[in-house]
Amino acid sequence: MRALVAAAVGLAAALALVFTITAVGPPAGETSPEPLLTTVPGPKK
Repeated sequence: MRALVAAAVGLAAALALVFTITAVGPPAGETSPEPLLTTVPGPKK
């Protein structure tokens, strides 16, 4: 029974955190127009 209560409390805390972050919204700012490099550039041919 204690495990069930602990799981319910943990789930409630996780949901509260998710809803709080959702309510606050994304951080202010702009995205970079430059593409991100995902690989190491090779030698130029």
